[in-house]
Amino acid sequence: MFELRATALAILARSNAQTKVSQLLKLFDDYQQQSVTLDTSRKIDSQELILPGRPVKPDLVLPKLVPKRRMDTPEGRAGLLHSLAHIEFNAMNLALDAIWRFPDMPKEYYEDWLKVAKEEAYHFSLVNDHLHSLGFTYGDFPAHNSLWEMVERTTDSVIARMALVPRTMEARGLDAVPSIRDRFKQIKEARAVEILEIILNDEIGHVLIGNRWFNFLCSRENLSPITAYRELARKYRAPILKGPFNIEARKQAGFTTEELSLLGA
Repeated sequence: MFELRATALAILARSNAQTKVSQLLKLFDDYQQQSVTLDTSRKIDSQELILPGRPVKPDLVLPKLVPKRRMDTPEGRAGLLHSLAHIEFNAMNLALDAIWRFPDMPKEYYEDWLKVAKEEAYHFSLVNDHLHSLGFTYGDFPAHNSLWEMVERTTDSVIARMALVPRTMEARGLDAVPSIRDRFKQIKEARAVEILEIILNDEIGHVLIGNRWFNFLCSRENLSPITAYRELARKYRAPILKGPFNIEARKQAGFTTEELSLLGA
């Protein structure tokens, strides 16, 4: 039988996007059918692997060098969708990384991140399939690597990972997706709007999972979540949060009233 965490690492190392998606979906199904084991205490060696596996394209550039995505041209609209596909591809990778990298967490932690990985793979496929319908595909435009860079900074600490990837980097998507959805509404691009609403609804759940495990770890270590987050953000150089914020979505994703009052501070 395959083991969940080791298999997640093997899938993370896959460079072909479609192979990664198909193998991840099979892993999810096999785990649900209890044909995959879970060893929560195993220390796994990834030294011989290049992580994450990614296709040759897209070219990765600094965020300021990513072209502006205008809505009044087919290429501009495709470029905006491509940026979403890239985010979902990285989000799939980060969920796989959260599964294999951190041992000695409760069983439910690994099951939560397997669910996230499966849903991110679904999101990537939705966006990339829509790109295909417009004559483009993932890799056709340059992209930046900010989300994965934060994953790399937090390889040494599960509490830092929970604090600064789902609760910081991915939570920014809760703020950004509604405005992107509304831009597609204005040009009556119904399929893009439908996909973005699926993504927004699911991402609330993903950030909620990040909040759940961050608060679990704070409780286990007898830490104040607000103080711990502030210290981790400083230590790991998290980006400063800037509004506008989607307060309602962040509430649904498990942020407390006190945390919401400190946004942008």
